[in-house]
Amino acid sequence: MTLDNLMADTLMAPLMASEAAETPDALRRQIDRCAPLFQDLGERLRHLAPRFVVTGARGSSDHAATYGKYLVETRLGLPVASIGPSVVSLYQTPLHLKDGLYIAVSQSGRSPDLLRLTETAKAGGALTVAFVNDETSPLFQMVDVAIPLCAGPEKSVAATKSYLTSLFAFLQMVAHWKADPALLATVADAPGWLEKAMALDWYPGLSHLATVRGLYIIGRGLGAAAAQEMALKCKETSRLHADAFSAAEVIHGPLALVGPDFPVLALTQDDATLAPTSDAIRRMVGLGATVLSTAGDIPGVVALPAVAGVPAELAPLTAVQSFYMGIHRIAADRGLNPDVPPNLAKVTETV
Repeated sequence: MTLDNLMADTLMAPLMASEAAETPDALRRQIDRCAPLFQDLGERLRHLAPRFVVTGARGSSDHAATYGKYLVETRLGLPVASIGPSVVSLYQTPLHLKDGLYIAVSQSGRSPDLLRLTETAKAGGALTVAFVNDETSPLFQMVDVAIPLCAGPEKSVAATKSYLTSLFAFLQMVAHWKADPALLATVADAPGWLEKAMALDWYPGLSHLATVRGLYIIGRGLGAAAAQEMALKCKETSRLHADAFSAAEVIHGPLALVGPDFPVLALTQDDATLAPTSDAIRRMVGLGATVLSTAGDIPGVVALPAVAGVPAELAPLTAVQSFYMGIHRIAADRGLNPDVPPNLAKVTETV
């Protein structure tokens, strides 16, 4: 499918798909508007030399923080932990975060628990940063460094472009923090890679999910966040129960469910996780499971097309981009409207 044909199709597609198709342009906006902000933040972080990083987020934004965790830990060697907002909002626990960096990730920037967590992180001595889409939000005004996601308005309940721009914000931050020419080049090339991913048709592979009751989605390292996000979207858009697991964890207790009546969607990227993830995929194929995978060269898998040569840091983004362009069709196959999932609203405010 050509990109022109795909864009024409999205004009008639659900809002979720048309908004997802805006992601490459949203990444370009983030580069154009925020590169100076990330450059200044990178210089500040090199001077500050934080000893650790903590994140605050929920839902898709917390999945984005998982990507940020692996990126910071593997590229900068700093430990990263996600703080549950209820530690502060319900348990009212003070946080001791001197010499730390706190990053809040949010589409709306309005959930009371996240605001309270951010206030407490700032009071606890952390440098506070927010990646947030709504620049009028309280969160955007509250932090030391506020960086807009630049996703633009997002009306579909299922977040798409705001999720991918959140991952991209972490990539921009790490590239400028490390002042790494290769990562900076990856940032500059990212919109083009996502356009290539949009043109790939995952629907033939995903169609195996139209009649099943549940599945595992596995990834490892940088790909863990993509597995988490895809599992959420299966539930949210298609009433399809999906659990996200590390390719290392799934071969323990969870493997007991894998077999001919329990499929698996397996993600890979070309880094140190590729060989062990491929071994896990072969094991699940051997159990008779239908395994949909970006590792299309493994005998017995249902191949999901992947962008050839994509940098490992962008592989999770391109996989999710391709997934977004197909999962709404699975929702339709299951008689559902992906733009109006039951029991959900666009902005969820928790305490």
